[in-house]
Amino acid sequence: MCNSYAAKSNYREYVEAFSQVRLPLVWPEPQSAPNLEPRDPVRPTDPAPVVRAHGAEGVELAQLRFGFKPGRPKAGPIINYRAEGRRFSRGRCLIPVSWFYEYTGERSPKTRWKVTRPGESFFCIAGLWRSAEGDWPESFTLLTVDSGPDLEPYHPRQVVVLDPGQWGAWIDGSGAEAELLVPARSGALQVEPAPRS
Repeated sequence: MCNSYAAKSNYREYVEAFSQVRLPLVWPEPQSAPNLEPRDPVRPTDPAPVVRAHGAEGVELAQLRFGFKPGRPKAGPIINYRAEGRRFSRGRCLIPVSWFYEYTGERSPKTRWKVTRPGESFFCIAGLWRSAEGDWPESFTLLTVDSGPDLEPYHPRQVVVLDPGQWGAWIDGSGAEAELLVPARSGALQVEPAPRS
């Protein structure tokens, strides 16, 4: 299951892409645009950019922790959340990624695969965000469904990759979960071997 990904795009790329789908992107501190450090990989508990609703103004880019607070002591953060049969009336967000990784094999080191969306510098995964809980800061998790044809050979589950035209419907809640939270169509994702760094 997806437990690491790359976030290599800069703020201007995000502003341009979101403006093309009529979602004005704002930064909480309007006097200065963020200097986003290119990250590869982003791993659980790392801070990473997410896009979430920002009142009537559009959407905001925020840096949150990857993974919800564990449900029990000594457990790892909740980084993937099963989407089937659930309704998400609040906390919807988008996680912009340049690519994500999947792993195959029974023994370590496993084979690592890089999953991209052909022709796009970044794409968005459907996610959820939560407010801070005690010593755990604001955080996010990735939504998953059964794998589509591109990822079935590598893993039985996949993250939900949304088309740009679906970003607004996910963020504002106007899109039904059953229509948005589905496997990627055939040919939407490209998988290639990723050497270990």
